[in-house]
Amino acid sequence: MKLSYLTIGKYRQVSSNPDYIYDTTMKINGFGQAKVLTSLELDRLFQWGFTNDRDRTLFYICLHTGSRISEALALTVKDIRGGQVTLRKMVTKGKKKTRCIPINKPLQGILSNYIKEYKPTNYLFPGHHNAKTPKQMTRAAADLILKDACVRIGLEGVSTHSFRRTALTMMHNGGVPLRVIQKISGHSSLATLQRYLEVSDEAVMDAVNLIGSKPSSRVEHREKDGSGNGEIMPF
Repeated sequence: MKLSYLTIGKYRQVSSNPDYIYDTTMKINGFGQAKVLTSLELDRLFQWGFTNDRDRTLFYICLHTGSRISEALALTVKDIRGGQVTLRKMVTKGKKKTRCIPINKPLQGILSNYIKEYKPTNYLFPGHHNAKTPKQMTRAAADLILKDACVRIGLEGVSTHSFRRTALTMMHNGGVPLRVIQKISGHSSLATLQRYLEVSDEAVMDAVNLIGSKPSSRVEHREKDGSGNGEIMPF
């Protein structure tokens, strides 16, 4: 099954090179930011790294909703309804606010296939079937699944958080306003979100090319924080 990952909601990745999404260099700093995955790396992971639809669906949710692995693991069958994924307040970081993320077509397809095949009744990704009370898959189990998938295809430096950071960076590179991304990600501030995003070499080049360009060509490159009034700042 060919999976599509270049579309997040109604936004598509914008690039003159269809094989290029963003700088793939993993940041190594005090914050330990997760590696941002390329289109080719995503393709390899979902096609050959993960060996069953349960594992693909789990990380597909992380990618297509921008959710944390802990949020995806805590999902119940009831959280998937009305064309959206509901990340309940009690399972989000800081337990501050419930987030409802629309299910796009690629996610709808793999979710439907997964639910039809595995028939979960409580947690969307249950743990041991012989447990006395229903339990979700553990974080350790999800970490091992991803580790095995990466070893299988020879991919290094990937963590469960890579899918969330990749999704948010994809939307940013695709021109989605920061406030829209913030609503999806649940970050408490734009400042926090901005530190989270990867800036591609291509985006830097596009920005530099705007210097000295005609106003008509610059109008398409307004600030993407969702709060601008469309005015072009003078150089």
